[in-house]
Amino acid sequence: MVVPVPLLVLSAFLLEPYRVETTQNTLNSMDASFCHGGLEVVYPELDVDKCLKVPTKLREKITMTWQVPRVYFTGAQKEKKYILVMVDPDAPSRTKSSGYWRHWLVVNVKGNALRKGEIQGTTLTDYHQPTPPQNSGFHRYQFMLFKQPPDTLVSLTDQEKSSRGKWDLQAFITRFGLGEPVASVQFLTQNFKD
Repeated sequence: MVVPVPLLVLSAFLLEPYRVETTQNTLNSMDASFCHGGLEVVYPELDVDKCLKVPTKLREKITMTWQVPRVYFTGAQKEKKYILVMVDPDAPSRTKSSGYWRHWLVVNVKGNALRKGEIQGTTLTDYHQPTPPQNSGFHRYQFMLFKQPPDTLVSLTDQEKSSRGKWDLQAFITRFGLGEPVASVQFLTQNFKD
């Protein structure tokens, strides 16, 4: 007996579990369009050089094990200084965001070091690993690189120093005349127990 090909394909589909691995292709268009300019964030087993979702098998490592990533920007001008910002705009969840959570902020980043993946600058906020709460869905972790205006002393206000949460990133950008980021990249992840 000859079985028609469409029936074989349908049978294979129904009998075999279908699993979609989280990749760049599964991002919505808004998430995928955030990345530009060639910024690269490198963890031990994950190279974030485009917008992507962290694979399930790496979610615990990015939260619990991996420390400060290397950040490369080959387009950095050697004599310029930059500002690196890492935020989670989805705190406490993407559907109930209360503002940006500041995960990392480094100013006076030297362009020549940035080209080599080194962050040589002044840390205003120490690196804090991505820690999306359980049952809060996917969170975006965004890295933005701004050119630092010459002779500008960039700092946090006393209020900003007292809390990482509900950070007004736009007010910070406006206060120092940073304009648009020269490069940005993001990854999405969720709590590894979900």
